[in-house]
Formats: sequence, structure tokens, C-alpha cells
Amino acid sequence: MKRVAILISGGGSNMMSLAESMTGDHPARPCLVLSNVPSAGGLQKAADMGIPTAVVDHKPFKGDRAAFDAALIAAIDDARPDIICLAGFMRILTPEFIDHYAGRMLNIHPSLLPKYKGLHTHQRAIDAADTEAGCSVHEVTAELDGGPILAQARVPILPSDTADTLAARVLPKEHLIYPETLRRFMEGDRSFRVY
Repeated sequence: MKRVAILISGGGSNMMSLAESMTGDHPARPCLVLSNVPSAGGLQKAADMGIPTAVVDHKPFKGDRAAFDAALIAAIDDARPDIICLAGFMRILTPEFIDHYAGRMLNIHPSLLPKYKGLHTHQRAIDAADTEAGCSVHEVTAELDGGPILAQARVPILPSDTADTLAARVLPKEHLIYPETLRRFMEGDRSFRVY
């Protein structure tokens, strides 16, 4: 059975969808939910599911990303994961961190990559007068939101949409494609799929 560590910074809705999918004949189980925010709501949700949790607060490391990432690696490696899933983890990771888990790390991003890497993706799609938005699951590389794309799901952008209403329509698609893509990835399938 493979082991999956999930990194979060907030409420953990994608973490929940991943953890809930890892049952039955799934080839993996969650071994850790870690947050950089001590008050992240997802930590309690993980604990309630019986998943070990950890916190590496980024604030004491202000200005020293290398030291933060070293502490992060130590906490993650204690759980001996095979795969790392970033699920709303709002820190830019150093190349050293990414190299440490090369080929073993996935991320969910709320845009149709390669469009709108980084933050404020929904507002940027609306401002560009795009007709559709969505989400992507990709392998993590040193380029921000730039690794190989494994899955995407699309939703139309409505004339009445705000960033919040669009985000609310994209989120269920995230919850659909991330667990599916993790399972395929664990089985060695790295092909691109549209949902």
C-alpha cells in the first residue's frame, strides 16, 4: 500500500476528497496531513478521519525559505510518504524541496494551465473575457504551476460570474479530477485526461 502526504493551508476540501477516495481497492492511503497554518480548518477534519497531522508554521521562518523547506521535509519524511499531494498549500516551494520529491508530487490548480499560473486565477480569467475556466492537476516541477498536466476539467464562465461564483463552480470539478488523477498516477498512468 502506497502512502500519501497531503499539504494544505486552509479548509482542506481537496484534502477531504483525496482522503475519502483512498479506500477499498485504492492503491494508497493518507499517511499525513500537514499545514503551514496552525489554525487551518483542514487539520481538524483530517484528525477526525484518523489521519496523522502536523504543522510547520511558516511565520517563524520569515525570509528564510530554505530553512522552512528543510523543516517541512523533516516533518514529511517522518511519515515516509510515497507521494506528496499539494491541496491548497499556499507556499512557493524551493527547488531543493521539489528536487527531494521529484516525480512524486502532484498539485491541483484552479485554472486551465498553462493559463493563469499563480494567484487570482478566476478573476484573471473573467478580466480576460475568457468563455471558460476550470482546473488542472499537474506534476510539480521547479517552474511555478508548470509541470506536466495530467488532467483538466472545464466550466463555462457566465456573464454574471464573479471570482467567487466561478470558484464555487470550479471547486466540485477539482474534487472530481484530483482523486481520479491521484489513483491513475499511483498506477503508473501519467497520460493527460479531460473530465
